[in-house]
Amino acid sequence: MQFVIENMTCGGCASRVSKAIHSLDAAAKIDADPVTRVVTVKSQLPRQNLEAALTSAGYAPNEESPTLRK
Repeated sequence: MQFVIENMTCGGCASRVSKAIHSLDAAAKIDADPVTRVVTVKSQLPRQNLEAALTSAGYAPNEESPTLRK
């Protein structure tokens, strides 16, 4: 699944996004690209759980973006 995170603008942000996801699923495969602001995640957890973790960490996914894919 993919998330667009508009305020993920640097490597530090990408690291915090990855840490938020790994706090729920240590086995998740994550590719966080601050240039495109897209995070690709392979996880067994439901999308809603990951969205909640990202939002709690201050990196709410942009649900309005046309590039947001499930």
